[in-house]
Amino acid sequence: MTQLLIKLFIRHPRETKDPAVRTAYGNLASIVGMACNLLLCLGKLTAGTLFGSIAILADALNNLSDASSNVVSLIGFRLAAKAPDEKHPYGHARYEYLAGLVVSVTILGIGFSLLKESVVKVLHPGEVTFSWLSVAVLAVSIAVKFWMSGFNRTIGRIIDSETLIATAADSRNDVLTTGAVLISTLLCSVTGWARLDGLMGVGVAGFILWSGWGLVMDTLSPLLGESPSPELVKHIERKVMSYPGVLGVHDLMVHDYGPGHQFASLHIEFPAETDPLKAHDVIDNIENDFLRNDALQVTIHYDPIVTADATVGVLRTRLAEKARQLDPQLSVHDLRIVPGDTHTNVLFDLAFPAGYTGNKDEMLAAMCQFVTEQNPKYSCVVKVEQSYASALPDKQ
Repeated sequence: MTQLLIKLFIRHPRETKDPAVRTAYGNLASIVGMACNLLLCLGKLTAGTLFGSIAILADALNNLSDASSNVVSLIGFRLAAKAPDEKHPYGHARYEYLAGLVVSVTILGIGFSLLKESVVKVLHPGEVTFSWLSVAVLAVSIAVKFWMSGFNRTIGRIIDSETLIATAADSRNDVLTTGAVLISTLLCSVTGWARLDGLMGVGVAGFILWSGWGLVMDTLSPLLGESPSPELVKHIERKVMSYPGVLGVHDLMVHDYGPGHQFASLHIEFPAETDPLKAHDVIDNIENDFLRNDALQVTIHYDPIVTADATVGVLRTRLAEKARQLDPQLSVHDLRIVPGDTHTNVLFDLAFPAGYTGNKDEMLAAMCQFVTEQNPKYSCVVKVEQSYASALPDKQ
């Protein structure tokens, strides 16, 4: 069914880097989800009202919240597809994240409302009328939600959308919550304990609150500025290091302005004796490669590295090894040795990962002591900086 819908409604389905194709996928997922959730909501509202089940009504409102999420997602995909303008040169793709945040807060509000109603039902239980119709409605809901989970997960993976992957997880969780409601309906009919219906409603409401809070955290993270995924860091490093003459990569920064709108900057090390024009040509090729094949706009800084001086090469290797011994999270780059009449300055950058919990002063002192041990005339000049991505290994 999923592939049939894609075939019917998506033009050029393989061109997922095209913003128009991505938007079409998002629109399809949102509209299909909206239709399914509204039908499920109407069915459960009817069954829950006729037979006085607060648990079924709670599950119906959960479907209504899912439908509203689909509406917001649809709006978010459309707004995110707007072209860059004078005030927003990086595009509008973060609307997708904002849409997710609105949905998450809405889910929390509905969860609190359901919790209040369910607690009242526990304290003042009413009669729950059993009907095979309500059982059938819930069983159909489980089947539909199970399909929706796979549908959203498939499209989410195709266009690499965290929003749709989260929606898939939400549908999977709905299978569990609706299953719990079905169990309470059956148990109420067998035991006659009407309070069980309210208790199950409390459980469903609690699950909605827990899920909503998790979604809030997930959507806030990219808006605040999260670190790039290890997979992306490795991909960038491998591609850059595959070009001739590149000795190392450091100072990688990735800025996320929404799905499909990422910008990166990094430093590339070349041998100092490399012709600057040739190095610049390689850098141009790398930048064009990322833009053409990864839709990633990359800005590269050129760092010349002295390779003809054996003293510099030996010290660079020893410093890198010392940093790894002190803490595998540390990295060293941009080493220079500047001789003087009375002393020789050894300059390098020492990078710590974000949120480093160790003692930076101790690490710095140990590195400087190690430099002095190599030669008493060496004077250590270190620039301490933060790494914005996982440490990238030097090319050996």
